[in-house]
Amino acid sequence: MTPLTTLLSNISPLTGMILACLLGGVLSVCVAALFALNAKKNLIPLLVSYAIGALLAAVFLEILPHAIETSLNIEAMTATMLFGILLFFTLEKLVLWRHCHGEHCEMHAMHDEAHCPELHPQQQSSKKPQGAIKFKLPQVAPAQVVGHHHHAHSHDGGRSGMMIMVGDTFHNFVDGILICAAFMVDMQVGLVTALAIIAHEIPQEVGDFLILLHSGYSKKKAFLFNIFSSLATLVGGLIAYGALNFVQHWVPYILSLAAASMLYVAVADLIPGLHKRTAMRDTLSQIFLIILGVASVALTKWLVEG
Repeated sequence: MTPLTTLLSNISPLTGMILACLLGGVLSVCVAALFALNAKKNLIPLLVSYAIGALLAAVFLEILPHAIETSLNIEAMTATMLFGILLFFTLEKLVLWRHCHGEHCEMHAMHDEAHCPELHPQQQSSKKPQGAIKFKLPQVAPAQVVGHHHHAHSHDGGRSGMMIMVGDTFHNFVDGILICAAFMVDMQVGLVTALAIIAHEIPQEVGDFLILLHSGYSKKKAFLFNIFSSLATLVGGLIAYGALNFVQHWVPYILSLAAASMLYVAVADLIPGLHKRTAMRDTLSQIFLIILGVASVALTKWLVEG
Protein backbone atom coordinates (compact mmCIF):
# COMPACT_ATOMS: atom_id res chain seq x y z
CA MET A 1 0.00 0.00 0.00
CA THR A 2 1.41 3.36 -1.04
CA PRO A 3 1.10 6.40 1.30
CA LEU A 4 -1.41 7.93 -1.14
CA THR A 5 -3.55 4.79 -1.12
CA THR A 6 -3.44 4.69 2.67
CA LEU A 7 -4.46 8.34 2.88
CA LEU A 8 -7.33 7.88 0.43
CA SER A 9 -8.61 4.84 2.29
CA ASN A 10 -8.97 6.95 5.46
CA ILE A 11 -11.07 9.62 3.73
CA SER A 12 -14.80 9.20 3.14
CA PRO A 13 -16.19 9.76 -0.38
CA LEU A 14 -18.10 12.83 0.86
CA THR A 15 -14.99 14.40 2.42
CA GLY A 16 -12.89 13.64 -0.66
CA MET A 17 -15.54 15.13 -2.95
CA ILE A 18 -15.84 18.33 -0.87
CA LEU A 19 -12.06 18.82 -0.75
CA ALA A 20 -11.71 18.13 -4.49
CA CYS A 21 -14.51 20.52 -5.45
CA LEU A 22 -13.44 23.31 -3.12
CA LEU A 23 -9.67 23.13 -3.53
CA GLY A 24 -9.86 22.18 -7.21
CA GLY A 25 -12.01 25.16 -8.15
CA VAL A 26 -9.87 27.63 -6.21
CA LEU A 27 -6.65 26.09 -7.56
CA SER A 28 -7.74 26.34 -11.20
CA VAL A 29 -8.77 30.00 -10.70
CA CYS A 30 -5.48 30.88 -8.97
CA VAL A 31 -3.33 29.24 -11.65
CA ALA A 32 -5.33 30.98 -14.40
CA ALA A 33 -4.99 34.29 -12.54
CA LEU A 34 -1.20 34.01 -12.58
CA PHE A 35 -1.30 34.06 -16.38
CA ALA A 36 -4.18 36.46 -17.05
CA LEU A 37 -3.83 39.10 -14.34
CA ASN A 38 -0.13 39.66 -15.04
CA ALA A 39 -0.81 40.56 -18.66
CA LYS A 40 -0.16 44.21 -19.55
CA LYS A 41 -3.30 46.33 -20.03
CA ASN A 42 -2.44 47.18 -23.63
CA LEU A 43 -2.18 43.46 -24.42
CA ILE A 44 -5.61 42.51 -23.05
CA PRO A 45 -7.59 43.50 -26.20
CA LEU A 46 -5.10 41.44 -28.23
CA LEU A 47 -5.36 38.46 -25.89
CA VAL A 48 -9.15 38.49 -26.25
CA SER A 49 -8.49 36.58 -29.47
CA TYR A 50 -6.92 33.82 -27.35
CA ALA A 51 -9.98 33.88 -25.10
CA ILE A 52 -12.24 33.41 -28.13
CA GLY A 53 -10.26 30.34 -29.18
CA ALA A 54 -10.35 28.90 -25.66
CA LEU A 55 -14.11 29.43 -25.40
CA LEU A 56 -14.87 27.87 -28.79
CA ALA A 57 -12.62 24.90 -28.01
CA ALA A 58 -14.25 24.41 -24.61
CA VAL A 59 -17.68 24.38 -26.28
CA PHE A 60 -16.94 22.14 -29.28
CA LEU A 61 -14.18 19.88 -27.92
CA GLU A 62 -15.27 19.43 -24.30
CA ILE A 63 -18.77 20.53 -23.30
CA LEU A 64 -20.92 19.56 -26.31
CA PRO A 65 -19.29 16.13 -26.84
CA HIS A 66 -19.90 15.30 -23.19
CA ALA A 67 -23.48 16.59 -23.39
CA ILE A 68 -24.18 14.47 -26.48
CA GLU A 69 -22.54 11.42 -24.90
CA THR A 70 -24.74 11.62 -21.79
CA SER A 71 -27.97 12.74 -23.50
CA LEU A 72 -30.85 10.35 -24.13
CA ASN A 73 -32.55 12.90 -26.40
CA ILE A 74 -30.12 14.88 -28.54
CA GLU A 75 -32.90 16.99 -30.11
CA ALA A 76 -34.04 18.11 -26.67
CA MET A 77 -30.44 18.92 -25.77
CA THR A 78 -29.85 21.02 -28.89
CA ALA A 79 -33.22 22.72 -28.36
CA THR A 80 -32.03 23.64 -24.88
CA MET A 81 -28.90 25.14 -26.41
CA LEU A 82 -31.04 27.18 -28.84
CA PHE A 83 -33.17 28.34 -25.91
CA GLY A 84 -29.97 29.27 -24.06
CA ILE A 85 -28.70 31.46 -26.92
CA LEU A 86 -32.04 33.29 -27.08
CA LEU A 87 -32.04 33.58 -23.28
CA PHE A 88 -28.59 35.17 -23.17
CA PHE A 89 -29.53 37.52 -26.01
CA THR A 90 -32.53 38.63 -23.93
CA LEU A 91 -30.41 39.00 -20.78
CA GLU A 92 -27.91 41.15 -22.64
CA LYS A 93 -30.75 43.32 -23.97
CA LEU A 94 -31.99 43.81 -20.40
CA VAL A 95 -28.50 44.84 -19.30
CA LEU A 96 -28.33 47.31 -22.20
CA TRP A 97 -31.76 48.70 -21.31
CA ARG A 98 -30.73 49.15 -17.71
CA HIS A 99 -27.54 51.06 -18.53
CA CYS A 100 -28.64 52.96 -21.59
CA HIS A 101 -32.18 54.04 -22.49
CA GLY A 102 -33.03 54.79 -26.13
CA GLU A 103 -32.84 58.60 -26.29
CA HIS A 104 -29.76 58.72 -24.06
CA CYS A 105 -27.88 56.32 -26.35
CA GLU A 106 -28.92 58.18 -29.47
CA MET A 107 -27.68 61.46 -28.00
CA HIS A 108 -24.29 59.84 -27.26
CA ALA A 109 -24.13 58.55 -30.84
CA MET A 110 -24.93 62.04 -32.20
CA HIS A 111 -22.34 63.51 -29.82
CA ASP A 112 -19.67 61.13 -31.14
CA GLU A 113 -20.56 61.90 -34.75
CA ALA A 114 -20.37 65.66 -34.16
CA HIS A 115 -17.11 65.70 -32.22
CA CYS A 116 -15.33 62.64 -33.62
CA PRO A 117 -16.07 62.68 -37.37
CA GLU A 118 -13.21 60.25 -38.01
CA LEU A 119 -15.23 57.60 -36.15
CA HIS A 120 -18.24 57.92 -38.47
CA PRO A 121 -16.97 58.87 -41.97
CA GLN A 122 -20.04 57.52 -43.74
CA GLN A 123 -22.49 59.44 -41.57
CA GLN A 124 -20.51 62.66 -41.91
CA SER A 125 -20.30 62.42 -45.67
CA SER A 126 -24.03 61.90 -46.10
CA LYS A 127 -26.31 64.90 -46.57
CA LYS A 128 -28.62 66.02 -43.81
CA PRO A 129 -32.24 65.04 -44.46
CA GLN A 130 -34.63 67.92 -45.05
CA GLY A 131 -36.79 68.83 -42.10
CA ALA A 132 -34.34 67.39 -39.58
CA ILE A 133 -34.51 68.86 -36.09
CA LYS A 134 -31.57 71.15 -35.43
CA PHE A 135 -29.94 71.44 -32.04
CA LYS A 136 -26.70 72.87 -30.75
CA LEU A 137 -24.30 70.51 -29.00
CA PRO A 138 -22.11 71.85 -26.19
CA GLN A 139 -18.52 72.56 -27.11
CA VAL A 140 -16.08 70.01 -25.78
CA ALA A 141 -12.31 70.34 -25.65
CA PRO A 142 -10.32 67.85 -27.77
CA ALA A 143 -8.85 66.23 -24.65
CA GLN A 144 -12.35 65.75 -23.27
CA VAL A 145 -13.48 64.18 -26.50
CA VAL A 146 -10.61 61.72 -26.47
CA GLY A 147 -11.31 60.87 -22.85
CA HIS A 148 -15.03 60.43 -23.51
CA HIS A 149 -14.33 58.27 -26.55
CA HIS A 150 -11.92 56.09 -24.59
CA HIS A 151 -14.40 55.69 -21.74
CA ALA A 152 -17.31 54.88 -24.03
CA HIS A 153 -15.55 52.47 -26.31
CA SER A 154 -12.80 50.85 -24.24
CA HIS A 155 -15.19 48.21 -22.85
CA ASP A 156 -18.78 47.02 -23.14
CA GLY A 157 -20.11 48.01 -19.73
CA GLY A 158 -19.58 44.55 -18.30
CA ARG A 159 -22.06 42.71 -20.54
CA SER A 160 -19.62 40.08 -21.86
CA GLY A 161 -18.24 39.54 -18.36
CA MET A 162 -21.68 38.95 -16.91
CA MET A 163 -22.63 36.50 -19.67
CA ILE A 164 -19.43 34.52 -19.32
CA MET A 165 -19.80 34.28 -15.54
CA VAL A 166 -23.34 32.89 -15.88
CA GLY A 167 -22.15 30.23 -18.32
CA ASP A 168 -19.06 29.38 -16.28
CA THR A 169 -21.19 28.94 -13.16
CA PHE A 170 -23.41 26.42 -15.00
CA HIS A 171 -20.28 24.62 -16.21
CA ASN A 172 -18.73 24.51 -12.73
CA PHE A 173 -21.99 23.17 -11.30
CA VAL A 174 -21.85 20.26 -13.74
CA ASP A 175 -18.17 19.67 -12.90
CA GLY A 176 -19.21 19.21 -9.28
CA ILE A 177 -21.77 16.58 -10.31
CA LEU A 178 -19.12 14.70 -12.33
CA ILE A 179 -16.61 14.81 -9.47
CA CYS A 180 -19.22 13.55 -7.02
CA ALA A 181 -20.20 10.67 -9.33
CA ALA A 182 -16.53 9.67 -9.69
CA PHE A 183 -15.91 9.70 -5.91
CA MET A 184 -19.00 7.55 -5.38
CA VAL A 185 -17.39 4.91 -7.63
CA ASP A 186 -13.91 4.93 -6.09
CA MET A 187 -11.65 7.39 -4.28
CA GLN A 188 -8.81 7.07 -6.80
CA VAL A 189 -11.22 7.48 -9.73
CA GLY A 190 -12.60 10.59 -8.03
CA LEU A 191 -9.12 12.05 -7.54
CA VAL A 192 -8.10 11.43 -11.16
CA THR A 193 -11.39 12.90 -12.39
CA ALA A 194 -10.94 16.00 -10.22
CA LEU A 195 -7.38 16.53 -11.49
CA ALA A 196 -8.55 16.12 -15.09
CA ILE A 197 -11.33 18.68 -14.61
CA ILE A 198 -8.93 21.16 -12.96
CA ALA A 199 -6.49 20.78 -15.87
CA HIS A 200 -9.30 21.27 -18.40
CA GLU A 201 -10.55 24.36 -16.58
CA ILE A 202 -7.29 26.34 -16.50
CA PRO A 203 -7.14 27.44 -20.20
CA GLN A 204 -10.83 28.35 -20.10
CA GLU A 205 -10.40 30.26 -16.83
CA VAL A 206 -7.58 32.26 -18.43
CA GLY A 207 -10.01 33.20 -21.20
CA ASP A 208 -12.66 34.14 -18.62
CA PHE A 209 -10.23 36.46 -16.83
CA LEU A 210 -9.27 38.16 -20.08
CA ILE A 211 -12.92 38.68 -21.03
CA LEU A 212 -13.73 40.17 -17.62
CA LEU A 213 -10.77 42.56 -17.86
CA HIS A 214 -11.68 43.46 -21.44
CA SER A 215 -15.28 44.02 -20.30
CA GLY A 216 -14.19 46.70 -17.83
CA TYR A 217 -13.85 44.77 -14.56
CA SER A 218 -10.92 45.47 -12.25
CA LYS A 219 -8.41 42.71 -11.53
CA LYS A 220 -9.77 42.36 -7.99
CA LYS A 221 -13.37 41.99 -9.17
CA ALA A 222 -12.36 39.57 -11.93
CA PHE A 223 -10.58 37.38 -9.39
CA LEU A 224 -13.42 37.49 -6.83
CA PHE A 225 -16.08 36.75 -9.46
CA ASN A 226 -14.12 33.74 -10.71
CA ILE A 227 -13.64 32.46 -7.16
CA PHE A 228 -17.37 32.89 -6.49
CA SER A 229 -18.21 31.08 -9.74
CA SER A 230 -15.87 28.22 -8.80
CA LEU A 231 -17.93 27.59 -5.65
CA ALA A 232 -20.69 26.30 -7.93
CA THR A 233 -18.53 23.16 -8.25
CA LEU A 234 -19.01 22.46 -4.55
CA VAL A 235 -22.74 23.23 -4.76
CA GLY A 236 -23.12 20.81 -7.67
CA GLY A 237 -21.19 18.13 -5.81
CA LEU A 238 -23.26 18.45 -2.63
CA ILE A 239 -26.58 18.42 -4.50
CA ALA A 240 -25.43 15.43 -6.55
CA TYR A 241 -24.40 13.59 -3.38
CA GLY A 242 -27.94 13.92 -2.06
CA ALA A 243 -29.77 13.13 -5.31
CA LEU A 244 -27.24 11.81 -7.82
CA ASN A 245 -29.66 9.86 -10.06
CA PHE A 246 -32.05 12.81 -10.36
CA VAL A 247 -29.34 15.42 -11.00
CA GLN A 248 -27.46 13.30 -13.56
CA HIS A 249 -30.59 13.28 -15.74
CA TRP A 250 -30.27 17.06 -16.11
CA VAL A 251 -26.53 17.13 -16.87
CA PRO A 252 -26.88 17.33 -20.71
CA TYR A 253 -29.28 20.26 -20.44
CA ILE A 254 -27.15 22.17 -17.92
CA LEU A 255 -24.13 21.62 -20.17
CA SER A 256 -26.17 22.89 -23.14
CA LEU A 257 -26.89 26.14 -21.30
CA ALA A 258 -23.21 26.50 -20.41
CA ALA A 259 -22.23 25.92 -24.06
CA ALA A 260 -24.87 28.42 -25.23
CA SER A 261 -23.53 31.20 -23.01
CA MET A 262 -19.90 30.64 -24.04
CA LEU A 263 -20.78 30.39 -27.72
CA TYR A 264 -22.92 33.54 -27.52
CA VAL A 265 -20.17 35.57 -25.82
CA ALA A 266 -17.52 34.41 -28.32
CA VAL A 267 -19.58 34.89 -31.48
CA ALA A 268 -21.94 37.77 -30.63
CA ASP A 269 -19.85 39.90 -28.25
CA LEU A 270 -16.15 39.29 -28.88
CA ILE A 271 -15.67 38.36 -32.55
CA PRO A 272 -17.44 41.50 -33.90
CA GLY A 273 -14.91 43.61 -31.96
CA LEU A 274 -12.04 41.94 -33.86
CA HIS A 275 -13.46 43.15 -37.17
CA LYS A 276 -12.81 46.78 -36.13
CA ARG A 277 -9.09 46.15 -36.70
CA THR A 278 -8.79 45.37 -40.39
CA ALA A 279 -5.03 45.69 -40.96
CA MET A 280 -3.43 42.50 -42.27
CA ARG A 281 -0.99 42.39 -39.35
CA ASP A 282 -3.86 42.62 -36.83
CA THR A 283 -5.87 39.98 -38.70
CA LEU A 284 -2.96 37.52 -38.74
CA SER A 285 -2.28 38.02 -35.02
CA GLN A 286 -5.96 37.49 -34.24
CA ILE A 287 -6.07 34.25 -36.23
CA PHE A 288 -2.86 33.03 -34.60
CA LEU A 289 -4.11 33.74 -31.07
CA ILE A 290 -7.51 32.13 -31.73
CA ILE A 291 -5.73 28.99 -32.96
CA LEU A 292 -3.46 29.16 -29.89
CA GLY A 293 -6.52 29.30 -27.64
CA VAL A 294 -8.03 26.26 -29.36
CA ALA A 295 -4.72 24.41 -29.26
CA SER A 296 -4.20 25.03 -25.53
CA VAL A 297 -7.56 23.46 -24.65
CA ALA A 298 -7.06 20.60 -27.12
CA LEU A 299 -3.52 19.90 -25.84
CA THR A 300 -4.64 19.91 -22.21
CA LYS A 301 -7.49 17.55 -23.06
CA TRP A 302 -5.11 15.21 -24.91
CA LEU A 303 -2.53 15.20 -22.09
CA VAL A 304 -5.13 14.46 -19.42
CA GLU A 305 -7.07 11.83 -21.31
CA GLY A 306 -4.05 10.29 -23.04
